[in-house]
Order: sequence, then structure tokens, then C-alpha cells
Amino acid sequence: MPAPRHGREPAPSIRDVAAAAGVSRQTVSRVLNASPKVSAETRRTVMEVIERLRYRPNRVARALGTGRARGVTVVTSDTMLYGYASTLQGIEEAARVEGLAVGVRVVESDRESDVRNAADYVSDPSAGGVIVIAFDAAGIAVLRALPESLPAAAAIEPGVPVVGRPAICLDEQQASAEATRHLLALGHRTVHHVAIPSESEHNGRLAGWRRALDEAGAAVPPVVPAGWDVRSAYEAGRVLAADSGVTAILCGNDDIALAVRRALFEAGKDVPGDVSIVGFDGVPGSAYWTPALTTVEMDFAGLGRATVAAVLAELAGEPQPAVSLTPPRLVVRESTAPPRAHGAR
Repeated sequence: MPAPRHGREPAPSIRDVAAAAGVSRQTVSRVLNASPKVSAETRRTVMEVIERLRYRPNRVARALGTGRARGVTVVTSDTMLYGYASTLQGIEEAARVEGLAVGVRVVESDRESDVRNAADYVSDPSAGGVIVIAFDAAGIAVLRALPESLPAAAAIEPGVPVVGRPAICLDEQQASAEATRHLLALGHRTVHHVAIPSESEHNGRLAGWRRALDEAGAAVPPVVPAGWDVRSAYEAGRVLAADSGVTAILCGNDDIALAVRRALFEAGKDVPGDVSIVGFDGVPGSAYWTPALTTVEMDFAGLGRATVAAVLAELAGEPQPAVSLTPPRLVVRESTAPPRAHGAR
């Protein structure tokens, strides 16, 4: 039996983590900085070793010297929609590696009173570092209401101007353009778009759809708006189902696609025989719908991990780490096909 060890053991180093995980120190650093260059299996192995050894990066100690609490508080208007929930998952995962607790403050609306209450709540030092999921009007309003001195970072929609804050986003425009080109390449004359709410005139999903149509010389139909609620998406689907010229629809997210699919079914329209549908976000269950949904997979968890690295750098007064997220990826399944001869215009 080994002799008991006396005294305080030295804190594990990044070298110890690398040796125990069987990887390089650079790989451990990439895991800590949410780099997509690390496989899911390697990331899981490194994180298990980090937790087992109770390794804590030095930057946490530097960050905690600011007097803010040992944790991060996330401000979000939603915790259930896939994009929000997956971003939260990534934040929690990265914070756990850093030994930080995570709190959540839900802002109910973009009303001035709700925004002020949320901003006041996270301005208290007990909130720690602050991350705002600013995918909507409420989140953006809170972000803009925060004191300039408050260490904060944001996961945000592309095109929204945020001065003096680390703001990280995914390349939605390129992904939307790729999805639109996929439908055009199948032979559809144009693609209709059911859009999610946006606070930016440069909304990436909308801009990518329009750009692809313009580049192809295709007609750009009027945008059909939908809210965050599924009912509004269903009503948008009913409008499109009544138009015999509609053969392809790009939906602002996968929930919208499901509601539009229901409206088409009730109107006697076959998917993809009569109308092709593409979703957005990559909800895992979309692979098991009937038909399986063609969609754009988004790395929301990676986005969340990157915001933790950003807010820790803010707290520690360090330069912002380079952000390299997994690019959105079009996953082609069963819900898209060439248009029938009688359906094409």
C-alpha cells in the first residue's frame, strides 16, 4: 500500500492534463478555447481528465481578481428553442471545465422594465461574468443596456452592431445561400422563404437566401414572416400551400419547417413530391421526421463555448481569443427533390 501523501499537493498543470489524456498541450488548449479542430471523442476525453484532476486554468484566477463572483450568468429570452438551449449547453460545458457555476436570468420581453430589471440583476458583482444570448429583440436590448464597464460577451445574430463587446456569431448567410442553391440545383425556379423574426436589416438567413436567388437570376418572392411560435409558422404554411406556384420553401428554423409541413399535408400537398422543404438549425429529431428533413446544422454548442472563453478574457483583461467555429453544414435528406413537371413554372 503506498504511503500517504502529506502536505498540499501541487495544482495540476496543463502538461499533467495532456499526459493523462494522451494528447498534446496544444490539444488541451484547443479544448479549453472551444476550437472545432478537436474531435468530439478527444474533447470528451480531455474534459473527463480535466474534471478528474480538478485542473483549473490560470485565467480563471486572474478573472476572479476583479471582484466578480466565481461564475457566469447567462441572459436569455428562451431556454427551450433548440438554438438557445444548445448555446446554453455549450456555455455550461465550457464553464464546468473552468470550474465556474452557471446561472440563468430569463428576460421576458423587450419592454423597458423587463430589460432594465435584467440589466440591473447581472450588473451586481454576484452575477460574475455575463453572457447574453442575443438572438432576438429582448436579448439585444439587454446587451445594449449593460454598463460599459461590465465584463460581458454575446452570442448574437450576424449584422447587429454591438460596440465594445465581444460578439460571436455563426455564418448564417453562407449557410442560407447554400441551402437555397441546393433547391435551385434540383430544378426549382425559385425558393420561397418563411423567415424568423430578426433585429438586423442584414439578417444572415434572409440575406443568404436573397443573394443566392439574385446570383441565379431567379425571381425573389415576398418574404413570408413568422414569429417564434409554431402557430404563426403554421399560418405561413397555409398561405404558401394555397399558392400552386410554390415548389420549394426555405424555413427559418426546423420548428417552422415542421409547422409548414403540417399545413402542406392538410392542403393535400406531398413533401417532397409537390413541395420541397429545407429547415435550419439541425434539430436532432429532424432526421426521424417523415420525410426526414433536409436542414442546415448549426454549431450552437460551439458558439456557447466560445462565449465563455470570450467573457473570461474580458474578466482577465486579456486579448480576445481567436474564434474558429464549425461552419454550418447543409444535411440533405428526404424532404427535397426535383419539382414535378406540372408543379414547375
